[in-house]
Amino acid sequence: MTTTVYARVESPLGELLLVGEVPDGAAADGGDSVRLVSLSVPGQKGGAVVRDGWLHAPEVFAEMAGQLEAYFAGRSTRFDVPLAESVGTEFQRRVWAALESIPYGSTVSYGEVAARVGASGAGVRAVGTAIGRNPLLVVRPCHRVIGADGALRGYAGGLERKKLLLGIEGGAAGRAEA
Repeated sequence: MTTTVYARVESPLGELLLVGEVPDGAAADGGDSVRLVSLSVPGQKGGAVVRDGWLHAPEVFAEMAGQLEAYFAGRSTRFDVPLAESVGTEFQRRVWAALESIPYGSTVSYGEVAARVGASGAGVRAVGTAIGRNPLLVVRPCHRVIGADGALRGYAGGLERKKLLLGIEGGAAGRAEA
């Protein structure tokens, strides 16, 4: 069994909601045992919402908050946080693993991600759906996936936030399309 913990962290994207799991019996104040389940932005399509029974525990997210601050300030290019492994379908986890392999400051197309996970052709749409269900915005860099023509397409946190993240990373900001 686990306890769900959460914290809110200010960022250039707005107030982020961090949600994690801590195994029952583990110290919920040190942060060593927390596994990140979700990182969402205000108004995010499908974003997490604090539920009854969740424990507000900002102290367990102190390391994560520091990594986010360093990322937004341009001092860090990667995240090193334990992630919950029980989230998503097997296909979604394959797509999300492909996202994690996209280098900082780079972009790839949805078709390229589909090819990496062996879902070519009509599978591009399924890849787009899996990317849209990524519960770990910023940390799992779905913002680095753009249209084949270089246009910014789909981002659960909104295209303006996608553009901001690509700008922080110095990547091509592309042109926003609805």
